[in-house]
Amino acid sequence: MIATEPAILSTRTPRLVEAIGNTPLIEIAGLDIPRGVRVLGKAEWWNPGGSVKDRTAWSMIRAAHSSGQLAGRTVLDATSGNTGIALAWLGSALGFPVELCVPANVNHRVRELLETLGAHLVLTDPLEGTDGAQVEARRRVEERPDHFVHTDQYSNSANWLAHYEGTGPEIWEQTGGRITHLVCGLGTTGTLVGCSRRLREMNPFVEVIGVQPDSPYHALEGLKHLATSARPAFYDPAAHQRLIEVRSEDAIDMARRQARNEVPIGWSAGAALVGAERVAQGLEHGLVVAVLPDGAWRYQDDRLWTEEP
Repeated sequence: MIATEPAILSTRTPRLVEAIGNTPLIEIAGLDIPRGVRVLGKAEWWNPGGSVKDRTAWSMIRAAHSSGQLAGRTVLDATSGNTGIALAWLGSALGFPVELCVPANVNHRVRELLETLGAHLVLTDPLEGTDGAQVEARRRVEERPDHFVHTDQYSNSANWLAHYEGTGPEIWEQTGGRITHLVCGLGTTGTLVGCSRRLREMNPFVEVIGVQPDSPYHALEGLKHLATSARPAFYDPAAHQRLIEVRSEDAIDMARRQARNEVPIGWSAGAALVGAERVAQGLEHGLVVAVLPDGAWRYQDDRLWTEEP
């Protein structure tokens, strides 16, 4: 039975929450890059929920608690997977109910995990993607404003602040301030906005590159083609100095290649590495860091994982 007063109100925070963040930077092999350039990946699948979204979810939950909204309410958000997983395991650990609006074609492994973690799922039109899921989440909040706390990862400033306060400083410290380029995929854009603002405060010459799919019809779950999608409220075009478009086939091929190099990444991470490789190819010297949002586990039973491009 779920407690009405979440455990977050006590001083005994579960140890698993303490494992969020401080993920390693790993050397990326197998790229066609000049000798004087290094590419490192921020391995976000080391977070307890398996993705970078643990940072986002924990930041939003702490903000909801601080504002007094969390107690006695159901946490609601729209998601294509990773944020939902993060909210669901936090809800299970801390004692608050979670309801998630997800496209009906969500990866079956993700759906099974969300249900196992106790989240209530509201399936939305798969053709409308996460934009449609966001519309449904807002509708449900309007109908029952006292029942839900809408974390709303697409407009909640706690999203990008998680990376301003955590991911960005970690990258700076782990590279000894030597980072020259940061590459991030564009989904909610929280990782890019938060990391960019923090890193460019530390060194305004750090160049930040955003990566997005090359069309609105793509297989890169978690990423958005911003020209044809609803833009997150906190998206800041000034946060990136360049924008690279990546084909789904190239991102998936990169993920398969990296699996053979003992780096088990997901497809959005594959897109980030395609972008990082392109950036590195234009340099003589530099240290390029790509944020790798999640690992390979949730993609491996998809036929695209084994099919040749």
